Amino acid sequence: MAKKKNKSKASGGKKKAGAKKTEPSVTMVAENRKARHRYEILDSVECGMMMMGSEVKSMRDNKLSLDEAYIRVKGQELWLIGADIAHYRNAGMWNHDPRRPRKLLVHAREFEKFAGRAHERSLTLVPLRVYFNERGIAKCVMGLVKGKKLHDKRETLKKRDTDRGLQRAMRRR
Repeated sequence: MAKKKNKSKASGGKKKAGAKKTEPSVTMVAENRKARHRYEILDSVECGMMMMGSEVKSMRDNKLSLDEAYIRVKGQELWLIGADIAHYRNAGMWNHDPRRPRKLLVHAREFEKFAGRAHERSLTLVPLRVYFNERGIAKCVMGLVKGKKLHDKRETLKKRDTDRGLQRAMRRR
């Protein structure tokens, strides 16, 4: 009987110097930067999205806007409202409505936690960013937020400016 050789031993058992371990690739589609300015983010959770094929293809071309988007609780479900996914050119007559409500998928525990807290303390649910995970599935990071007052926004801007000035001074040394 012939013995089978171990492939790793046959090739020397060493990895090539140029070979790199592949990192999981997350493709960012859109980020709601205005939300970070307008709101104080208390908590966030990742949730899935139910979409049509033409919406997914359009999102892969980065044709998504979260500027006026928000999340509503209807019954025992979360809905993303106001997100604008542009028409996909090649979809033809099977294209989607750009501003239609889209259902968000979360576990029951997460739903109870976020929807309950949002209703009790009059907080808001806002989409913070949308991306494709390493498996190619569309995900939305939803944030539980509290609105900032004008003076809070000014404080944030002042703090950012002073931090930036300190960093510049440290670089000059």
